[in-house]
Amino acid sequence: MDPVYQRIEFLKNELNVHNHRYYVLNQPTISDFQYDALMKELIDLEKAYPEFADPLSPSQRVGDDRNQEFVQREHRVAMYSLGNTYNREELIDFDIRIRKGIAEPVEYACELKYDGVAISLTYENGRLVRAITRGDGERGDDVTANVKTIRSIPLTIAPG
Repeated sequence: MDPVYQRIEFLKNELNVHNHRYYVLNQPTISDFQYDALMKELIDLEKAYPEFADPLSPSQRVGDDRNQEFVQREHRVAMYSLGNTYNREELIDFDIRIRKGIAEPVEYACELKYDGVAISLTYENGRLVRAITRGDGERGDDVTANVKTIRSIPLTIAPG
């Protein structure tokens, strides 16, 4: 059997196991960096050897953090993601993509990334009415009741 095909199959199986552990069981066993390295290797091999491409490959899926135990809601404005960004060139590529899709000037505030904490908060008349996880960027989990228990998130703000 072809060694490249064997490696692709190994990577697909390994990534499927890690996807299940992360998204279904909420029990990851490898770091995001390790996962991203496996995914990158798979994507690179599939590009170099398209004869081994598989529409069911984990490389063809878009990850999201939605949980079917929560009500799903659409974001008013899409929540973009840097994706897997580990160097300056990848940041520049992200900036180019954003500027192509947005007509207004763009400013960034950067901080360390913590998985599972991107939440869109919506206030109406100064009152917190909705908290939605990033999900797939278009839809996420409505976690409003949970977020209201976090003391550092204001339940009310000055209307403005």
